[in-house]
Amino acid sequence: MGYGWPMPLRLSEHQTHDRPRERFWAVGPAALTPQELLAILLGTGTQGRDALTVAGEVLARSEGSLRRLAGRPWAEVAQVPGVGRAKAARVGAAIELGRRVGLETEPPPERIRGPGDVHRFYAPRLRDLPVEEFHVLALGSQSQILADLLITRGILNSSLVHPREVFRAAIAEAAAGIIVVHNHPSGDPTPSADDRAVTRQLVDAGRLLDVPVYDHVVVGGERYVSFAEAGLL
Repeated sequence: MGYGWPMPLRLSEHQTHDRPRERFWAVGPAALTPQELLAILLGTGTQGRDALTVAGEVLARSEGSLRRLAGRPWAEVAQVPGVGRAKAARVGAAIELGRRVGLETEPPPERIRGPGDVHRFYAPRLRDLPVEEFHVLALGSQSQILADLLITRGILNSSLVHPREVFRAAIAEAAAGIIVVHNHPSGDPTPSADDRAVTRQLVDAGRLLDVPVYDHVVVGGERYVSFAEAGLL
């Protein structure tokens, strides 16, 4: 005899027209809501709350945004009742697969012709990060990409991004010039005082080493600010 608690509902226990898995095969994944897609990944709910309800609660924690969900710590998602570490890992793996598909469908440009190319190259990997990353894009004499170099991860300031580390990596790639790139997790790409200070240091060092800094591009969500376009170099 049980304790009288309602048992978790599995997706198979929904009426046929309400089952996300049935709808997946009937109308295709593109027709499903984010909640239904998450419910398929979760599989089961907990104590009277079905997988769709739990999926809705997961989305509510990120204001209904899958992008915000991707930026939250997965240990936090695991704490939602009915999720746990195994299901959170499943959701995280699915979102990472989607991110990598996006990277594959956007091959790097053969040449960097302007800050728009830089943003298209970096936005898929930087726009949803919860911390700042500072990258150096090493370019050849024809503006072709030689390497994408991660220099630091964390809060950007002039003490963390030292010209020595930036240009050591660029010189090792035999770069004719570089573009520096970092993200603002807030989504606002407006350069800060530290962004400007770092840029001045790097531009001055690049002149001495004859490895010019062509631009500093700040990525914030779907937007960006180019120091070169804004006349800040």
